[in-house]
Amino acid sequence: MVRSPAPALAAAAALALAAVAAPASASPAGIDAGRAGADRATTYRATAPFQRHAAAVRAGYVPDKYCIEDRAGSGALGYPHFNHAYDNSVDPAKPAALYYEDDGLGGKRLVGVQWVVYDRDQDMGTDDDRPKLFGRPFTGPHLGHFPGQPVHYALHLWLWKKNPSGTFGTYNPEVACLPGTTRPKPPAPPST
Repeated sequence: MVRSPAPALAAAAALALAAVAAPASASPAGIDAGRAGADRATTYRATAPFQRHAAAVRAGYVPDKYCIEDRAGSGALGYPHFNHAYDNSVDPAKPAALYYEDDGLGGKRLVGVQWVVYDRDQDMGTDDDRPKLFGRPFTGPHLGHFPGQPVHYALHLWLWKKNPSGTFGTYNPEVACLPGTTRPKPPAPPST
């Protein structure tokens, strides 16, 4: 049985319209709530087609075959799908990564998105170029997570699945990797 994404798309459209219709105001933390809401609505609209996994792949998001979980046990990201054409994007419509979880039916369900911006000076000790989106500063700078990835900033948004750790939390405790789907740990160096 194939589930239609229509209910999710209708809900996203309703949220997007409500967010755009909300009056602009500055929060006590200095966040322009109207702008942040409009940007989230843009992200909903831009990523709604990617509820269909095949649409994301056609749009250039390359799936990783492994599910990513926090080794400290605070949850998981799911399966990352990167479109490196959007590295360094702070456009709410162009996240660099989409995150999927197993849907229990042999397919994938979109749960979150991420933006990645490279640190200008590649110095872990400075952060004067930290970007913001949705009125939120990106986390980092972080060391690269795979060979060739530069020092970078990141912002996660759990747009399609509630995260008890927060909408912008890195890992989501409600996302789990199935046994055997995570990247194998590298072998321990031989003892001498």
